[in-house]
Amino acid sequence: MISFNYETDFELQDEARYEEWISEVIESEDKTEGEINYIFCDDEYLLQKNIEFLDHDTLTDIISFDYTMGNLISGDIFISVERVKDNAADFNVSFDDELRRVMAHGVLHYCGYKDKLDEDSTVMRSKEEEKMKLFHVEQ
Repeated sequence: MISFNYETDFELQDEARYEEWISEVIESEDKTEGEINYIFCDDEYLLQKNIEFLDHDTLTDIISFDYTMGNLISGDIFISVERVKDNAADFNVSFDDELRRVMAHGVLHYCGYKDKLDEDSTVMRSKEEEKMKLFHVEQ
């Protein structure tokens, strides 16, 4: 089950499409969907989580808490909408594309992909691109 929660005034348009897409991402990795909670928030909210749980006093776009057991993918994914907006501008991509990249990123961590080392980061970026293509944008 995938759920979307909001700690800011942002809300996803067409949650059902996003839920279907994340399910497809998980299935494409031969994993089983458990409980995944997306929590959309602002910088301040996520900074407090970063300090409280990870002892990092820095802004970030995503923090994920992985509760995956075997192939059953579960966890809480906190996303700062403010960071996503700023990063979209910095990377010269649309907000929607950057948001989908970050949403896929969290789930990919649960599927076993890492991004701390350069070679792992390259694989993660490739997987993000692959999974973003599964989101069918209506023309």
